[in-house]
Amino acid sequence: MALARNSDSEEHLHSTFASRYVRAVIPRFKMPDNSMPKDAAYQVISDELMLDGNPRLNLASFVTTWMEPECDKLIMESVNKNYVDMDEYPVTTELQNRCVNMIANLFHAPVGEDEAAIGCGTVGSSEAIMLAGLAFKRKWQQRRRAQGLPTDNPNIVTGANVQVCWEKFARYFEVELKEVKLSEGYYVMDPAKAVEMVDENTICIAAILGSTLTGEFEDVKTLNDLLAEKNAETGWDVSIHVDSASGGFIAPFLYPDLEWDFRLPWVKSINVSGHKYGLVYAGVGWIVWRTKDDLPEDLVFHINYLGADQPTFTLNFSKGSSQIIAQYYQFIRLGFEGYNNIMENCMDNARRLREGIEMTGKFNIVSKYIGVPLVAFSLKDSSKHTVFEIAESLRKFGWIIPAYTMPADAQHIAVLRVVIREDFNRGLADRLITHILQVLKEIEGLPSRIAHIAAAAKTAKMSLEDIAKYWKRLVENKRNIVC
Repeated sequence: MALARNSDSEEHLHSTFASRYVRAVIPRFKMPDNSMPKDAAYQVISDELMLDGNPRLNLASFVTTWMEPECDKLIMESVNKNYVDMDEYPVTTELQNRCVNMIANLFHAPVGEDEAAIGCGTVGSSEAIMLAGLAFKRKWQQRRRAQGLPTDNPNIVTGANVQVCWEKFARYFEVELKEVKLSEGYYVMDPAKAVEMVDENTICIAAILGSTLTGEFEDVKTLNDLLAEKNAETGWDVSIHVDSASGGFIAPFLYPDLEWDFRLPWVKSINVSGHKYGLVYAGVGWIVWRTKDDLPEDLVFHINYLGADQPTFTLNFSKGSSQIIAQYYQFIRLGFEGYNNIMENCMDNARRLREGIEMTGKFNIVSKYIGVPLVAFSLKDSSKHTVFEIAESLRKFGWIIPAYTMPADAQHIAVLRVVIREDFNRGLADRLITHILQVLKEIEGLPSRIAHIAAAAKTAKMSLEDIAKYWKRLVENKRNIVC
């Protein structure tokens, strides 16, 4: 008599590695016909994920890669809550509102009978920037229509150093992007040139507090003053948005006297990434408007099919609550003192790394002392080897460090960039310096790739234009900035 056999999903495995699942082809294009035991499914996926890089050695990214176990526990306890269902999860909604209040206070939002900041949580700064841009565009359209003027040609002024999400906003929402070009040695937006580019169709100027390229803070105070003069001369009402995705949780603690936020009257909205120096895992950003009037009411939707009237202004609908709760945990756990200590530690470790890189004698430092804690540096002599070779060689030690070219008009400058996060300590900084020295010694003993390419070009009778195109393709393929 034949024995009944358990289904695959009910099969008990004494050892996953002694089972048939470790020799089966892993599904890639079609859902498998049968189930597999949960421990086998876990093991198969876990084994593949071992080939990913180590997040803590990913020095390309600004995004948080470590949180305390207590916060990890809170995240797992709330991972099944859909944030958008505010009526069902009112306490989570209250925690979001508390976070907005704390951030608005940190950014010196005005408080009075007729003034109250308004904001919300977002899925990172990209969504926050889309929402801010839409609010500026709608306000500009309303003003133009009230004056009987056309609304078909809006533009936004930024530096060429802006993160790609600004290009996405311009393309997706049909706004002309007017970029202030960079120059060698000056890798942020020039406020005077930015104000010169403003016209009657400009919906706002976007300033960056913490450039992705070099970590530098743009001069928002000068921008505000020059723009105030232009608005007074022309009668226009062009305002400023500050993209503080990286710097918004750094400046209030390390540079409290720096005026970049709502202390400046023409700053109308600010975004910041909770998942960067807000010290929360990936998936949370924040947008705050100076007053309720700066967010047009007709952009806010009201729904009632989840149980009560709920105002919402987002590009998506459902999203998890975990990161909102984690942000509130960090605020009350660390407080001003804790954030200040962490940011000071990051800056100290950045200085140590900077000093070690300078001591090699091989690099120029292009990042500044004031800004986001990172070190961006270029080779003094790129005639034989490139920063791309160095980035590639450092990967054998586990380090993920991006090499990239600057935007127009400084695209001939190629740099490496190391982002210092909370979990990057002095010991890791010293080890990285040692590995950079080792890589420099190794590549100096290798034949020059540049000379090889030049020789091949001569043999193939390539023109200078062909060689330039080759290098451009090579650089584009190796651009791996992660934000």
